[in-house]
Amino acid sequence: MAPSFDDGNSLFNFVVQDGNGVKGMVDQGLSAVPGRYIQPPKERINKKNARMCSQTAIDLSQLDGPNRDKVAEEIVKAAETLGFFQVVNHGVPVELLESLKDAAHTFFSQPPEKKAVYRKGVSPSPLVKYGTSFVPEKEKALEWKDYISMVYSNDAEALEQWPKECKDVALEYLKTSIAMVKKLLGVLIGNLGVTPEESRIDALIGFKMVNMNYYPECPNPDLTIGVGRHSDMGTLTVLLQDGIGGLYVKVEEDIDGVGKKGEWMEIPPIPGALVINVGDTLQILSNGKYQSAEHRVRTTSTQSRVSIPIFTIPKPTEKIGPLPQLVEKEGTCFREFVFQDYMSNFFSNAHDGKKSLDFAKLP
Repeated sequence: MAPSFDDGNSLFNFVVQDGNGVKGMVDQGLSAVPGRYIQPPKERINKKNARMCSQTAIDLSQLDGPNRDKVAEEIVKAAETLGFFQVVNHGVPVELLESLKDAAHTFFSQPPEKKAVYRKGVSPSPLVKYGTSFVPEKEKALEWKDYISMVYSNDAEALEQWPKECKDVALEYLKTSIAMVKKLLGVLIGNLGVTPEESRIDALIGFKMVNMNYYPECPNPDLTIGVGRHSDMGTLTVLLQDGIGGLYVKVEEDIDGVGKKGEWMEIPPIPGALVINVGDTLQILSNGKYQSAEHRVRTTSTQSRVSIPIFTIPKPTEKIGPLPQLVEKEGTCFREFVFQDYMSNFFSNAHDGKKSLDFAKLP
């Protein structure tokens, strides 16, 4: 017998505790969004009120040619303003990106019990976690999303422990993207007047994680969200969108030709492109010069959607704080901390805009 989704406890047990996820609930047949997923009006995304972001994608192949300075300037400007930009000719094969989307659909289309083996507390591997929403135990309204999260330690462990439906393609995606991430960080840190040492860049992206997010079709997308307002905790995030779209970024300050402070911009899918966004770590490191981007995701009524981010994050033991060379010149509002403490705080609270940054601010 199907559980009652009108009963909050019954729904929570079915979706979260038993690992059926939002997809398992949708597959039971839904004509309306259950109450636990209805967001307060201020958190809902009105597609008609958002503008399409008109930024053109940055051609990364130009970084190795005579136009290097111009391209570096575009990267820096995007990181200083919106905190989001799209890149093409990035070195990750487009065929691989298509295979990645297929692999995500393959994984999530499995019966619930095949996915639920990886849920928190029972997963056979500490590197793999299957879940739904963000911190369901703390959220007043749940997010319309299921995910599989795969932490990278080394190639051998990834191939042994990541789910067989997606491990090969996810590992290839990660390995081919890291060279691009290092190149981008070289540009961004170099622009701060600091020579970026390879060992320091390695430490800033020493913890790597590939997620596959699945947003099932939703009967009332205007009432729900796929992911609530948040900024990423790490250094840089690489994101593959599918062709459906639904990613929105908040404009922090008035930007000529882009948008006004407080507006939400939709980041349109561009075939073959990857989306890059600045995380909290880079905002702190740059002493506030670069902006971690507050973003959120809308649901859709017509078809399920996937997105696949790579989170590049400092090693948990790494000390993070603004670059000393910048503090000396400018002063700062950020303190130094061990990154594990930042991470623990981030994962123990529901999404709430850029509130995660408060942890790093001086009293």
